[in-house]
Amino acid sequence: MNIPAMPELTDLFIRFGIALALGLFIGFEREKEKHETFAGIRTFPLISLLGCTAALINDRYAAWAFAVCFVTFSAMIITAYFSGRERSGGITTAVAAYLCFLFGALVWWQLTALAAALAVVTVLLLATKRPLEGLSQRIEGREIAAALQFGVITLIILPVLPNETFGPLDVINPYTIWLMVVLIAGINFVGYILIKTLGARQGIGLAGLLGGLASSTALTLGFSRRSRLEPSFAPEFAFAIVVASAVMFARVLVEVFAVHPPVGRLLLLPLCSAGGAGVLCCAVLWFLRRNSRSAEACPGEHVSARNPFELWPAVWFGLLFGCILFIARAGQVYFGTAGIYVSSIVTGFADVDPIALSLSNLARADLDDMIAARGITLAALANTFVKMLITLIGGRALFRYCFPIFGVMIVVGVFVSFVMM
Repeated sequence: MNIPAMPELTDLFIRFGIALALGLFIGFEREKEKHETFAGIRTFPLISLLGCTAALINDRYAAWAFAVCFVTFSAMIITAYFSGRERSGGITTAVAAYLCFLFGALVWWQLTALAAALAVVTVLLLATKRPLEGLSQRIEGREIAAALQFGVITLIILPVLPNETFGPLDVINPYTIWLMVVLIAGINFVGYILIKTLGARQGIGLAGLLGGLASSTALTLGFSRRSRLEPSFAPEFAFAIVVASAVMFARVLVEVFAVHPPVGRLLLLPLCSAGGAGVLCCAVLWFLRRNSRSAEACPGEHVSARNPFELWPAVWFGLLFGCILFIARAGQVYFGTAGIYVSSIVTGFADVDPIALSLSNLARADLDDMIAARGITLAALANTFVKMLITLIGGRALFRYCFPIFGVMIVVGVFVSFVMM
């Protein structure tokens, strides 16, 4: 049997120190519940050290040591559980103790990152007992069914779709199109959970921020449909849509800087100006909404009355996305290099990221940086224009809020990019 070499003394101290820290991390949280549990701030560090020591002895001296320690530790946990104190508080602390033991062993086996990540998740679940219990009381059967449907389209259907292009102009990608369906359905579902947990105003705003990081167009479509069903929350939905659009400008900047920083520097002024104008207008809208009487309406009743998972609108948008991608590719093929601006606008109708990355890569080769920057700006503004049109789905109330804000963003972006630069 090959026995691994004993690590250096410094490495030993580091491993056992990390195990001790993870145990303390969990122990701090459990100490607050000490009146209901058998272990607290001292016991959990000892448990993690026990796991690390058991793994060391197992690797160096006796291959059965870890199993014996684990069985012995299990007997101790069972004894403590049936002693009477822990039975009234459930088995949460007992499970946390098992995990702490295993985290210590993972640290010895040099899976420190995994052990630390799992320890953070463990403490998060332990510390959010009351919020999670409150959320479970508000979640109904249809939300559980919605989560199952979302799991099917995400974990079962998406992985089996071919991730390659085919068809005319070699542009149709089933995986990419279905990914848009997942994004739309997921944003709608997450937004619903946030709204139900935090309330309409806070939940919708946070969903807008997250949607901008994923797909501001998908969020705009989902919230526009919800606005038609919930017209009293049109200002909140408008706020989330504009926030997502502003975040989209920041996301494009990050992508371009990662590929070709010179183009990114040229984009700083137009994209920050357009996004900043939207944020300022949105702040005014939020301030006025906060002081309006309609903001005092109870959000929970209205939002909880609707199905959070709407698959068919998401499928429809996925098909539309595929059609627009085909049109955009055709524009690029038939207009050629001279039609950079036209193809940027057409491609921006569907998505900003592909054209932003494409022009950044072309600029690294032989495309003028200014032309690339203006093309990316046009794509972002074209996408903003499309989102403004999508808000028509939400009814006149939503469009009335979004139209002037998006209009200001588009005008500012065009002016800064083509007049000031």
